[in-house]
Amino acid sequence: MIPIRVSLSKIGVKAMIKHMKRDKQLLILFIPCILFYIIFRYGPLYGLIIAFKDYSVFTGIIDSPWVGLKHFNRFFLSQDFFMLFKNTLLLGFFSLVFGFPFPIILAIMLNEIRVHWFKKIIQTASYLPTFLSVVIISSMIIDFLSPNNGLINQFISLLGFEKKYFLIDPDWFRPIYVISDIWSSMGYEAIIFLAAIASISPTLYEAAKVDGCSRFQMMRHITLPGILPTILIIFILKTGSMIRIGYEKVLLLYNAMTYDVADVFSTFVYRKGLLESNYSYGAAVGMFEAVVAMVMLIGANSISKRLGGGGIW
Repeated sequence: MIPIRVSLSKIGVKAMIKHMKRDKQLLILFIPCILFYIIFRYGPLYGLIIAFKDYSVFTGIIDSPWVGLKHFNRFFLSQDFFMLFKNTLLLGFFSLVFGFPFPIILAIMLNEIRVHWFKKIIQTASYLPTFLSVVIISSMIIDFLSPNNGLINQFISLLGFEKKYFLIDPDWFRPIYVISDIWSSMGYEAIIFLAAIASISPTLYEAAKVDGCSRFQMMRHITLPGILPTILIIFILKTGSMIRIGYEKVLLLYNAMTYDVADVFSTFVYRKGLLESNYSYGAAVGMFEAVVAMVMLIGANSISKRLGGGGIW
């Protein structure tokens, strides 16, 4: 058995070397991607140990004293914990539930459009917000919802209703965030589903036409089942990142009147870690957020596999 294993391992190494020589140009092109993940993704993981220390920039990471779970206990026992957890979870949940179907619907609708020039116009219009930064999108939202000259309030005034201060109303923050998020990301995410639809064999549609199926029936029985594996994978990934809400747009849109519904983990980490220079406490909160996201990702993947839909691993 040992000589066989050795010979098989030698064959495997030789085959790997052969493939590396054959694809060396592609591997060279892949080097920047590897370096990016090593430097900006895996390298900073070393700094997580400050969550278990009283970190000081003067003593450094190594020489700072260990405090164990002090910062975690402080966070869990604080009044901020339940508010932040609730706000982050609700904002992520609403973004997932209301935002996830739109790219799928858009991709199917674009696939059904037969007028080529009209399809290009719709695609361009839906992709355009992807190229705008979060700052520009947030500025557009603030201008549109301005109580004085905002487009939305002017339209409300024309209808005979009283102008509304949307951005200082806690009841409106989540709808505004979710709707703007759908608008800004829907076109880009639809590309993934369009690519999945393009991989479906045209013979399936031709056979369905022969059987007398309508376009709606073809969408229901061919298109949707054909892109279901892609839908499940994207859903699992989105579920895992549901709690990882970026601080940028929230930070630009919230104010003192909407803190109670808008403050999330990422904005709290930004304030505590960077503005107040409480690096260890901020790192502990950020680490807790990452662990919760990982648990949700693993849970979503396990549920998907148990239901027979497959998973990402």
